[in-house]
Amino acid sequence: MPVFKIKHITNYKYESPIRDSANQIILFPIKDDFQKVILHDLNISNSPDVEIFLDYYGNEVGVFTQTEPHTQLKIYSKIYVETVAKPLPQDDIFVKEQWDILENVKNEVAFIDFLKQSQFDSSGMLRNACIQMKSDEDTPYKVAIKFCSYVFSHFTYIKGVTTVDSTIDEIIGLKAGVCQDFAHLLTTMLRFVGIPARYVSGYICPNKDGMRGEGATHAWAEAYLPDYGWLGFDPTNNCIANEKHVRLAVGRDFSDCSPVKGVYKGGLSHVLEVNVSVGYGDDDDFETETYFQPKEVNYNKPSVTLPLKNSYQRYIDLVSEQQQQQQ
Repeated sequence: MPVFKIKHITNYKYESPIRDSANQIILFPIKDDFQKVILHDLNISNSPDVEIFLDYYGNEVGVFTQTEPHTQLKIYSKIYVETVAKPLPQDDIFVKEQWDILENVKNEVAFIDFLKQSQFDSSGMLRNACIQMKSDEDTPYKVAIKFCSYVFSHFTYIKGVTTVDSTIDEIIGLKAGVCQDFAHLLTTMLRFVGIPARYVSGYICPNKDGMRGEGATHAWAEAYLPDYGWLGFDPTNNCIANEKHVRLAVGRDFSDCSPVKGVYKGGLSHVLEVNVSVGYGDDDDFETETYFQPKEVNYNKPSVTLPLKNSYQRYIDLVSEQQQQQQ
């Protein structure tokens, strides 16, 4: 069982002092049978109070504000995580029964968000391509593998050609993008054939194997497989997302899982620097810092009857339409 030591530094530098900064962070690793958080230390410049809650999808979310003028916001997260490999599902039995199960769950509250599709110009073309790739003998697991391989083979990994706001149409037109774009594309394809799919943010820890997505936060997709549960597929590297992938959050898309975002009052000009580094096993090259330990929260799944967003998040969405967003 590998142990990964991950440092994630987010640093905003402002040309002129800004104030009334309201921020949301999703930098708290998921805790379950396949991911054990040994240590999580967090340091934020000016040491604000951080309120932590669970969102609708069960992610741990922190919110904080800084009202005094400042020219820098630095968020320094250090985690030690032990991962356990998931056994893979069998892919060649009870094919019809598996698709029948997916048909029956499509109106269940737990899956509705992960089957809902937004409209885009290329949707008909992409839907037809998905249907043609899927054969009657394919289980949902085999279809997910096919679609993952399709994205990897037909789209080029190029940093900087897209932004966090790039649409599926733009990605298809460019035939290029980064992990976030490929995760969005794969979730869309899976939903077209009735497989619930969710976006996952986190880190890839390949132990210097040269996998794409190192040195930054990573993104991939998870598909819901009948009689199995959720399994991750990484189209950026054409692999199952398993013990080398550390999960931070799940949601419908990037907007539900953004590691850091917020709003502020002040000038538009700023510089964002993000750095992620990974240590392995007994590496001792992680320097000592001054941190606070995030408090424990209730990890019970929130009720599905809870509103999709709380009042703070709705406020952030409203204000972000009028002010500069930090993405």
